[in-house]
Amino acid sequence: MEPLILYFVLFFPGIYASSFSGALTQVQSIPFSILRELGRTLTYTVPSLVLLWYLIPKRKGFSALRMKARPRKRDLFPFGISLAGLIIIGLFVSLLATIFFKTPSLPKIESPSSLSGWIVIVFSCLCTGYLEESYFRYYLLSKLDNVVPNEAVRICFSTVLFSICHIYEGPWGIANALLAGILLSVIFLRYRSLHGIAWAHGAYNLFVYVMSVW
Repeated sequence: MEPLILYFVLFFPGIYASSFSGALTQVQSIPFSILRELGRTLTYTVPSLVLLWYLIPKRKGFSALRMKARPRKRDLFPFGISLAGLIIIGLFVSLLATIFFKTPSLPKIESPSSLSGWIVIVFSCLCTGYLEESYFRYYLLSKLDNVVPNEAVRICFSTVLFSICHIYEGPWGIANALLAGILLSVIFLRYRSLHGIAWAHGAYNLFVYVMSVW
């Protein structure tokens, strides 16, 4: 019950605001604003991450956020393969959407136009990566370990919840999130590297902004 309550508290407000209030229509363009992005990060992403990290160490079996699990060189390998996989998935989904529907698979994202804007977006992407990976991969997969011994079922459950958060991106955005969620779950369960997949998630989000420049 606790994972679902946390999911509702941390992610459902954003799902409701971006999707259900818009009659489940796909967003065509996402404009960039330094104040809005910084405000969202400081008032939503960071407080949500702090709450999650406050709860996790109090649960038995969780140790990835303790001092002994600080970022290390061994996190670079899962970071590398996760980022490469995310980029391949994103490009593949975009290609399929363009071929079959001749439309972009994801909403057009406007990039920052100043150095301060890029600094804000790097900070925002990193915080978002840590928040989503801390919950959907580290917390959720570990929390369900004793309740659902089957790893495939846990991965499916985590990935479905993760993809719902991207419903505003339309069907191709959901497909991208489904494939990305499976990839990140498998890599996390294999290497137990929260930092690696969080860095990759943040770097992929940044990659989307960089690509939108071109």
